[in-house]
Amino acid sequence: MRNHRPVFRFPVWRNALLACCLSVLSSWSAGQPLDLLTPTAPPTVAQDVAASADTLYLHNRRIATFRATLLGDTPAERVRLANAALAAALKQSGPQTVSQTDTGDSVRFEVAGNTVFFLTAGDSDAPRPEASLASNAREVLWRLETAVAEAAQMRDPRHIALAAAFSLVATLAAWLLAQWIFRIRRRMARRVYTALQTPARSGTAAGLASTYAEHARVASRLLMSAVAWALVLLIVEAWVSFVLHQFAWTRPWGERSTAWLLDVLRQFAGAIAGAVPGLVVAALIFVIARMVSRANAAFLRRVESGDITLSWLDVDTASPTRRLGNFVIWLFALAMAYPYLPGANTEAFKALSVIAGLMLSLGASSVVGQALSGLSLMYSRSLRVGEYVKIGDTEGTVTSLGMFTTKVHTGMGEEVSLPNTVTFSQPIRNFSRLVEDGQFMLQTAVTIGYSTPWRQVHAMLLEAAGRTPGVAGEPKPYVVQTALSDFYVEYRLCAQSNKNAPRRRAEALNQLHANILDVFNENGVQIMSPHYRSDPAAPQVVPPGPWTAPLPGQPLSPATAPVAHAAQSGHEVR
Repeated sequence: MRNHRPVFRFPVWRNALLACCLSVLSSWSAGQPLDLLTPTAPPTVAQDVAASADTLYLHNRRIATFRATLLGDTPAERVRLANAALAAALKQSGPQTVSQTDTGDSVRFEVAGNTVFFLTAGDSDAPRPEASLASNAREVLWRLETAVAEAAQMRDPRHIALAAAFSLVATLAAWLLAQWIFRIRRRMARRVYTALQTPARSGTAAGLASTYAEHARVASRLLMSAVAWALVLLIVEAWVSFVLHQFAWTRPWGERSTAWLLDVLRQFAGAIAGAVPGLVVAALIFVIARMVSRANAAFLRRVESGDITLSWLDVDTASPTRRLGNFVIWLFALAMAYPYLPGANTEAFKALSVIAGLMLSLGASSVVGQALSGLSLMYSRSLRVGEYVKIGDTEGTVTSLGMFTTKVHTGMGEEVSLPNTVTFSQPIRNFSRLVEDGQFMLQTAVTIGYSTPWRQVHAMLLEAAGRTPGVAGEPKPYVVQTALSDFYVEYRLCAQSNKNAPRRRAEALNQLHANILDVFNENGVQIMSPHYRSDPAAPQVVPPGPWTAPLPGQPLSPATAPVAHAAQSGHEVR
């Protein structure tokens, strides 16, 4: 006797009404327009069967899936009855043979002569269930025979002991293989480190690797670690599958693990094979872009060197034009190759592109501003490499004019890197633009009291310029009065350097200032900017004579005598 729980069955018209309500609700939740005037078909047998399907398992192994109702029993009730029949059949002693009998519209399965369940054509999800009943029955018979055999192995102590022994041996072998892989990795890392520390000739591949020895060592260590851990993970997966296969209870899990790994590898290989044509097209696009960029660079370098003259492009703008052209070429190539990259049409790739664009738009505003300022400086021709300029408070020779920074070498042995946004916003004084042969202008200012004739000051400044070897004779130096202040006159000497001038403008100015001091002292004119209440009693000048103090340990000579200072009095500095 078996216990039947009450089964509630509704008339056909109630099923049709329920299906209509469900259809309306599903259409409303999906945002589709409701069409209540169109008659709704009653639920099909396939829909009813798919909603109530249930699967029979024996010791974690799937035996069969029931989808049809048989003799008033739902699929869930059929699974419960089959489990009870299998449990009773497996408890019997003697050989537990598995057999099947074709009963026409169904197949009966027996274990040890006891009927355990029936398989009908309605249990198949194939388009033609009646035609697939025989093949489904053969698969179910094989799975049932395997499960019954595994049930016998679960009760066999000898088989369990052998499985445990094999598992221990496999564990020891996996551990030894993992240790051997890590030992090989450490040995290869030592060899690579020794090879990178060995000196090599410059210009060769080994010399290039030795130049970046630390970076190459870190990259090789990461690569070897990744390979070693990948091999260890494969060993662990193989060990887990082998151990699970040894025991009847866990053997279905091991089979699913192996099938999962094989499926992943198959999908991986299929994805690689499917991506090869797209990668070939993308590589061809990049090769063409490389050829075009090299041709563009070669042409514009000839313009930059002066071999080719164009009316619309000069030497100063050839370099930024070359950079912009290469950037546009590669950007266009990336846009053309993007659809052919693996995964370009996936939602994850699109989301990553959006995130990258958002990060660039939010965090790269300053970088874009620097680049635009650099291009503006290049195309406006405000600066050239080699020119002597003053940018804000920085004065020196321009050594590099890049997209983001401008580098200036000062006369004090310093290199100042100015961001292009700062350079673009500062007034630029160029001392080399109006001078030929790459020289620079020399300007210095002195303030002299009104008691000294201005013609005398002009003559002394020009005399000092003539004594300086780095000052050019043509064009001639000249002096201008730039300010008539309350207590003094400001004079500015303007001259041009020649080929004998030092490379650094600070050294040339140092020589010019030394000659100005000598000439003014020789003529008894004091260089002062006084704020006084009355005239001093004596001129504030250094008296004639040797003006260089002797070094320690050197004898006195006419050229190295102590400096004599005149007493100063009669004025009050504020």
